[in-house]
Amino acid sequence: MKKLNELMQEIILLTTKMETDYPELYRYLDETPLVICDTEEKAICLADMEKYLESLKEQLEHHISTHTSRSNMPS
Repeated sequence: MKKLNELMQEIILLTTKMETDYPELYRYLDETPLVICDTEEKAICLADMEKYLESLKEQLEHHISTHTSRSNMPS
């Protein structure tokens, strides 16, 4: 399992790429549901951050695949 700072660095890099290269996707990140460590301690759980990072990657992959297929369609 990765350390928290490694996960945060990956998340920052990925969201920066989304903001720069895919601004139409980036604006929806505020709507991405995320529960960070739903415990009484209110600590950040590594497993939750890994899930969040994976969900960001999946959103970007889905956006790229649907965006690419649409832009290649004849008008």
